[in-house]
Amino acid sequence: MSNEITADSREKVIVRTGLVGIGANILLAGFKAFIGLTANSVAVISDALNNLSDALSSFITIIGTKLAGKLPDKKHPLGYGRIEYMTSLIVSAIVLYAGVTALIDSVKKIISPEDPDYSVISLVILGVAVVVKIVLGTYTKAKGKSVNSGSLTASGEDALNDAILSSSVLVTALIYMFFGISLEAWVGAIIALFIIKAGIEMISDAVNEMLGARADSELTKSIKETVRSIPGVHGAYDLLINNYGPDKNVASIHVEVDDTVTAKEIDALSRRIQGEVYSKHGVIVSTVGVYSVNTGDDEAARISGNIRNMVSAHDGVLQLHGFYADTAAKSITFDVVLDFAVDDRYALYEQIKSEVAQAYPDYSVRVALDIDSSD
Repeated sequence: MSNEITADSREKVIVRTGLVGIGANILLAGFKAFIGLTANSVAVISDALNNLSDALSSFITIIGTKLAGKLPDKKHPLGYGRIEYMTSLIVSAIVLYAGVTALIDSVKKIISPEDPDYSVISLVILGVAVVVKIVLGTYTKAKGKSVNSGSLTASGEDALNDAILSSSVLVTALIYMFFGISLEAWVGAIIALFIIKAGIEMISDAVNEMLGARADSELTKSIKETVRSIPGVHGAYDLLINNYGPDKNVASIHVEVDDTVTAKEIDALSRRIQGEVYSKHGVIVSTVGVYSVNTGDDEAARISGNIRNMVSAHDGVLQLHGFYADTAAKSITFDVVLDFAVDDRYALYEQIKSEVAQAYPDYSVRVALDIDSSD
């Protein structure tokens, strides 16, 4: 999301879009429920229930956005943004419940079938409903992307899927009117399964956000590129982004600099990193850690090359960084990042540490096992 979009304007967009969704879905649910009951169509009734759950979802999205917009306080100094993920979970549960209910009704109709009774007017209304859902879905999805609202984007995608499902109901009605073949209950069951699938996927997404999902690869790579482009920075590592709601990201990062850099220069460098990352990516860098790089020590450079070759020979080693060898104090330190796919990461870490210690018995060796937290 662009940095020019304020929290206040973002909230207004979400609320306004949500209200449009509520109004449209309530009208559609009412029309479809009337058609379903008069035509004795379980497929149309299932579709109406889906619209009703969409309206309720939009309402909960609005409430969640309002609560998430509360100002930070002593109890929650980083704000209430994560409430949006909680409301997304509630919306997902509603969608799942609607799908299960619709599936149960459809199975009952399969066991005890009843012939529907459509009219031309009801078919016209269903056709209009499909068009409305396409327009609503496109509008909601576009607004969701413009303000980086996962709830709105998901609602828009859901509405477009609903248009496809409603089209299937319309086709089913036409098949019955022209050929006398009733597929009502089966189509209702298929719609219900689609709704259940959507609910499960939404729950999975919400839970991942609450647990702390891996940061977006494009974002982390672009942040590291920005930091590495700053004069005096030899490398950027250990980027860790903590999310406190949509577009509320707080990060920490380590950078490599020459071992001759002064505290004053490090302070200026840290402030520049924080400023550029926020201005370009909207991410607050709360901490800039520093690794010093050996300069003017040929022996340290030779040790560095040997150890890098030794460590990189192991499968599962993603990165070695933060290397520093103090030849006077006889100490070696570095960090190693291991792939999560390694069966026993700790055993590999101990093996690497042991090999380095054996190769340089006169040195004290300190190796940190880093987390593969970002791309």
